[in-house]
Amino acid sequence: MPPTSHPLLTASQLSSLLQAARKVQGLTQAALATRLGLSQSRVSHLELNAQDLSVEQLLAWCAALGLELTLGTRGSAAVSATSKSAW
Repeated sequence: MPPTSHPLLTASQLSSLLQAARKVQGLTQAALATRLGLSQSRVSHLELNAQDLSVEQLLAWCAALGLELTLGTRGSAAVSATSKSAW
């Protein structure tokens, strides 16, 4: 299967992508939880509330699912001043 890339703009998109990646691999939440050293209920919570993931947890989750996290400039548009002020 060729690698695919998905733009990520919101935490809810991240939730959907992580859940879909787990399901594509045929993993249950319990199986993923074992790989991550978490409880099944914590995996369930984080799948629904990706904004609660730390960067370290996100990287471990990606590693457990064979995902690669890549950052880049969105299209050809530069980051707007409004976006910068939110930081």
